[in-house]
Amino acid sequence: MNKPTIKILLFSLLIANYACNTEDKSQDEALDIAKQSKVINVTKHDGHPFSTGNVNTSQTSKYVAGPGGGVMMQAFYWDVPAGGTWWNTINTKVTDWANAGISSIWLPPASKAQNGAFSMGYDPTDYFDFGDFNQNGSIETRFGSKTELTSLITNAHLQNLQVFADIVINHNSGGASESNPYTGTQTWTNFNGVASGKFKRTYNDFYKNAYGNNDEGAFGGFPDLCHANPYVKDWLWLRADGVGKYYKNTMKFDGWRFDYVKGFGPWVVNQWNANVGGFSVGEYWDSNVNTLEWWANNANSSVFDFACYYKMHDAFDGNNLALLNDDMMWKRNPYKAVTFVSNHDTNEIWKKNLAYAYILTHEGYPTIFYRDYEEWLDKSKLNNLIWIHNNKATGNTSILYSDNDEYVARRNGYNGNPGLIVYLNNSASWQERWVPTNWSNAQIKDFTGQSTWLPTTQGDSWVKIQCPPNSYSVWSINM
Repeated sequence: MNKPTIKILLFSLLIANYACNTEDKSQDEALDIAKQSKVINVTKHDGHPFSTGNVNTSQTSKYVAGPGGGVMMQAFYWDVPAGGTWWNTINTKVTDWANAGISSIWLPPASKAQNGAFSMGYDPTDYFDFGDFNQNGSIETRFGSKTELTSLITNAHLQNLQVFADIVINHNSGGASESNPYTGTQTWTNFNGVASGKFKRTYNDFYKNAYGNNDEGAFGGFPDLCHANPYVKDWLWLRADGVGKYYKNTMKFDGWRFDYVKGFGPWVVNQWNANVGGFSVGEYWDSNVNTLEWWANNANSSVFDFACYYKMHDAFDGNNLALLNDDMMWKRNPYKAVTFVSNHDTNEIWKKNLAYAYILTHEGYPTIFYRDYEEWLDKSKLNNLIWIHNNKATGNTSILYSDNDEYVARRNGYNGNPGLIVYLNNSASWQERWVPTNWSNAQIKDFTGQSTWLPTTQGDSWVKIQCPPNSYSVWSINM
């Protein structure tokens, strides 16, 4: 070998050695910087999963939560097809939903409302007409008959799904006109003609009346039910054949989504829960987490986490993932927080893939919107996130890193389950980051399959992970 060739080889080796040392140094510096970042412990509890309790013991089977708890499906959207077919439509889907890992379904208001076959149910007339009485222009409701509803609930229970009823007890509609001595006018408050013959009402059952001029709020000019009236309380939640106990014991609903709970005091839901039982969640439409926590505690109920909803909108669509460090109901009390990305009333979040990755890996009780699952998003990716939630999203939560484009959080595991690390990337390019895990010298993988890396955590449990652009990855022990 001649001298020029030897010189070239030596020079190449020096360059290669320099490159390796530079790369190692760069990685070491990145790791050193990462280790200086502060881990934020968001929740502090023993880590047990969110539980909604079991299906009625009279059923042939019970829902049993997986390690990560359950996932709710909102089984309708605004203006679902009229014609009395919706209960049957949902009945064809519950088996697939159960197989995908859904644990409960939330149905729209099931009783006859003012607009009969065209109503979405939020203007209730007769709480005991489920599509079996000829009133308000139809026999069936918009969604179908009582027989079809009963068949749906029975089938859902056979698939280990809980069924939650949407309960509208703030206001009524569809009554006849009567002279009202408290207003000095004619009011549409005469419900003595309801076809079921149950829970007849007149002007004294609505504000203003002998019990006061108003409660916390009215809605849309509809007659505002007076829960202070013992007769109203009796029919709603006290008597054995009243609304709550009939829905639970005869119709076999397992829980309740209370509509417009701003319109009445939280004591109403508290008393309903104490006398009727079952899971409950209130629609208190407010982004103030203090208000949500106040309502949930006083109602002894879960509440939809509107604080989380609006914060996700600002973070993902506003390109500032650091906002996910802010306060939300699931951080205050994950066992009373029902998280969601969209519903029949609101659909503001555009980057839904990131939002679903967020709620299905974090604490609380995540809800999936029917149209997102069945029509608008990639069902296979949602099914993957549901599986991850049910099998890996365990324990309390620590935020490991956040900035405008990146967010990394860790679920710390529970009862032998290792938990996970979720990486959200709101940028247009792949990202990599060193993060602290709870796993020493363990091989991990991305359970979404979007990254093919199989890194091994260091002895001090640190590891480098990656995330695809405008997407997410979810890491846990490869087992």
